Amino acid sequence: MNGYVLLLLLYSGGLILLGLLASRSVRTAADFFVARRGLGSGVLLATLLAANIGAGSTVGAAGLGYRFGLSGWWWVGSAGVGSLILAFIVGPKIWEVAAQRDLYTVGDYLEYRYGRKVRGTIAVILGIGALAILAGQWIAVAWILNVVAGVSKPVGCLLGGIVTILYFAAGGLVSAAWVNVAQVVVKVSGFALALPVVLEQAGGWAGMREAIGAQDAVGSEYFELMGARGTEALGYLLMLAPSFIVSPGLLQKVYGARSARAVRIGVGANACILLLFAFLPVMIGMATRAVHPTLENRELALPTALVSMLPAWLGGLMLAAIFSAEVSSADAVLFMLSTSLAQDLYRTFIRPQASERELLRISRRAAVAAGVLGVLLAIVLPSIISALSIFYTLLSVALFVPLVLGLFSSRPRERDALAAIVLALVATAGAHVMADRRGSTDWPPIALGLLAALGAMIPALIRPRQ
Repeated sequence: MNGYVLLLLLYSGGLILLGLLASRSVRTAADFFVARRGLGSGVLLATLLAANIGAGSTVGAAGLGYRFGLSGWWWVGSAGVGSLILAFIVGPKIWEVAAQRDLYTVGDYLEYRYGRKVRGTIAVILGIGALAILAGQWIAVAWILNVVAGVSKPVGCLLGGIVTILYFAAGGLVSAAWVNVAQVVVKVSGFALALPVVLEQAGGWAGMREAIGAQDAVGSEYFELMGARGTEALGYLLMLAPSFIVSPGLLQKVYGARSARAVRIGVGANACILLLFAFLPVMIGMATRAVHPTLENRELALPTALVSMLPAWLGGLMLAAIFSAEVSSADAVLFMLSTSLAQDLYRTFIRPQASERELLRISRRAAVAAGVLGVLLAIVLPSIISALSIFYTLLSVALFVPLVLGLFSSRPRERDALAAIVLALVATAGAHVMADRRGSTDWPPIALGLLAALGAMIPALIRPRQ
């Protein structure tokens, strides 16, 4: 058996065992959904960071660095910007509401603030998008296993799915939080140790610039943080920063915090680490281009560096780090999907009288079902970035404006939120169609969607209170 595969199987077994041990304390839906609201700032930091450093932040970001250069920083950097706003503005406020009202999900908040129609609409929209981001994590696992061991994409996706489903479905947020602590240590140390070695293989910063500068398709903007025009950076900022402020998977982890202070410290530390971590995979991708300039699939940049530019011991650590990144983000999505399906759809519209035990059972079954659908979708979708873009776009345009404005103003009503959601989706879809016909656009479609949502809510903000 390939040594890398053996290492990965042993590591996977360890993650599953840790998750199952943690799940022994899970007895009710409150345990599964919000970990009894007992997460301190350190565990909250770990579980958020584990969720945020996933396929897009590692394999996808390295691919962006390989193709576009330093401007790929904005993919993860934008998440850091959004996380700062979550830490000090949105997070403490929504934690207080959740603690006072005993809320489990973002859907609970939306129904409390607007009504059941908004709750149901957002649950359906995010359910579709969340399956895409779940698929993106397992596509990354497949790319890694394909390069290091020749494993086919379907088998790689299946392995990632099995590991995540087994440890998450047993214990929900409790299992995920403690498994995430181990995963964060592995992934951050792996990338931090790998970057200087990969840069040395590329001849250092000067040697890398010289090698890449000699390639015909690369201009001077490759080494600029804003890239050629800055349009791509703006698009990432508008798509990702709002998503990391209002993502149900992240907000429900915030719900599990012990206090508002734990939210500020844990989420704030997560934001600072993301802003720094954003450079690591991008620069690894750039160094890989200097040594391997002819990769047909840019998302193979990180697996290629792992196999050909690192010593065996560090390559093994990086494999574990990348695998940790993908499955930890996948468990965050499963958390969002399973809790939303159980609480926002099943308990709200199908069986309102469901007990805590029944809700726990439905949550576990929903996690397994969503995981299976995610694996099937991963086999079909072509790339990580395409999969993640579906989710982040839907999340930002549909949820950001209604959630944030509703949190800080009592004037918007249910009809205002529904109008904002519909107009945002229509404007974003229309802008995408126009961009495809023209071949380009100066304004990212998501910007028009956010403006449309804001426009729909402005009348509510200025009309007299009833």
